[in-house]
Amino acid sequence: MPQPAPNALYYGDNLDVMRRHVDDESVDLAYLDPPFNSAASYNVLFSTKGGGAAAAQVRAFEDTWHWDEAAAAAFRAIVDAGGHFAELFVGFRAVVSEADMLAYLVMMCPRLAELHRVLKPTGSLYLHCDPTASHYLKLLLDAVFGPHRFRSEVAWRRSGAHSDAKQGRRNYGHIHDVLLFYTKGEAYTWNTQYTPYDEAYVARDYRLVDEDGRRFRRDNLTAAKPGGDVSYEWRVKRPAGLRVRWQADLEDEHLAPLEGWEYKGVPPYAGRFWAYSLENMRQFARENRIRHTFDGMPEFKRFLDEMPGVPLQDLWTDIEALHSQSAERLGYPTQKPEALLERIIAVSSNPGDVVLDPFCGCGTAVVAAQKLGRRWVGVDLTYLAVSLMKKRLTDTYGEAARFRVVGEPTTLEDAVALAASDPYQFQWWALGLCGARPADEKKGADKGVDGRLFFHDGPAGGVPKQIVFSVKAGNVSAAHVRDLGHVVHRDKAAIGVLISMQDPTKPMRSEAAGAGFYESAHWGRFPRLQLLTVAELLGGKGVQMPAPRQTNATLRQAPRARERDEQRSFL
Repeated sequence: MPQPAPNALYYGDNLDVMRRHVDDESVDLAYLDPPFNSAASYNVLFSTKGGGAAAAQVRAFEDTWHWDEAAAAAFRAIVDAGGHFAELFVGFRAVVSEADMLAYLVMMCPRLAELHRVLKPTGSLYLHCDPTASHYLKLLLDAVFGPHRFRSEVAWRRSGAHSDAKQGRRNYGHIHDVLLFYTKGEAYTWNTQYTPYDEAYVARDYRLVDEDGRRFRRDNLTAAKPGGDVSYEWRVKRPAGLRVRWQADLEDEHLAPLEGWEYKGVPPYAGRFWAYSLENMRQFARENRIRHTFDGMPEFKRFLDEMPGVPLQDLWTDIEALHSQSAERLGYPTQKPEALLERIIAVSSNPGDVVLDPFCGCGTAVVAAQKLGRRWVGVDLTYLAVSLMKKRLTDTYGEAARFRVVGEPTTLEDAVALAASDPYQFQWWALGLCGARPADEKKGADKGVDGRLFFHDGPAGGVPKQIVFSVKAGNVSAAHVRDLGHVVHRDKAAIGVLISMQDPTKPMRSEAAGAGFYESAHWGRFPRLQLLTVAELLGGKGVQMPAPRQTNATLRQAPRARERDEQRSFL
């Protein structure tokens, strides 16, 4: 079985990708945020469904799983195999019946088993979910990893307090997600991370300020027992009955200090000993780390600016969810903040380790892994997500983001096969080659438009112009060009593009030529209607438009790595 080739983006079903492309014990950290309809009501999720419904196409941003014939077949396969998984799923069915929740768990079971297989003995897994499904997923993870491999359930506060009173909701506000943390073995990677101290704690415990303006708190220099180099032996035999209390700065070749030696004339508290050696105490004094109380007792100055902070706990309230003004926000509905993934990766992996995200979405995990010097593997089922990830990595890291894309068409034959197996994925892939986005999330509601691309051609801050796309995998004719012209006129678009598998006919070219040109005051003239074939797109040809690299406004551009980090601090 081949070793994974970091850094790589895989298009396809993650179950198939892991089985065919990811070797046993080759991954150090797995993070997954599996799609789930957390916005749906609890009752809807647990309503039973008939087994005869056709399996829905899995679309980008669609995070629901349905109980249908495919889910029922997968459930029977798990139960027929016997063992503890069978017992668990019989129990699940008794609790949730044949509902979407059961379909979701059926889907997750083999994928979690594969993730366990590919993890190294020192590897970790973080499953991101919400409280609607976390308790079921925890049972499933217990079955896969073993209950003794459960490490923590982290609560991430993803939003501030809010009220749903207007909707008549009678419940507590749902403001957190759950991270279920499991390890494959007992000896796992762990790098302690810290969060800043609470302001009230700093004000109370670090209220003292030294002459350099540094905050500090007082600390004891004594200990209950002597140890290490704090105890001394006699250099010469002690005369019988002689008791010595030796000042720290006194040097005598005949005597060595007892455990009760004095520092600058001050002994330790009764029944206690100095916690540090004479040499260390002198060094502390030279470094201005010792202060004296009114009676001369030395105390250690523990400076705030040298303290690492509070070791990370299982309640994370310091990482905000993305909002409309976030620099890294790309418009992907389930996008998570990079700081969240950076924290997970920093804690549970080391530079050079392999990070795997099997539900990659818009690629936050792989972007964070790239930043922290990890190798990475990302998998997603839609070409729209893969296209978005490619652009995001390039926008953020430029030439430093070197990766392969596996599973997308590279030849005309590949494109023909994709169009035959999944027309919508073909459509999204073809649009991605042009930098365009699908026109509408709902299938069949595009009104003649399959995709749109926007560009700026005018004063800064002006309204962007749009290019509309029509994608055809089958036969095309002049009528399709004519229809596209009507759409351009109706939507007041600047340019219309017809993407086809077949070469355009002479009547099609004539129809396109008759539409004239889009006139740009800055960039010249561009054909109003343009005809592109898949073969031309694969060959590198693109849409003729005003300075596309500088003016493309379709996909929100991820900030460059340095630019982004200036806008927020990590942890």
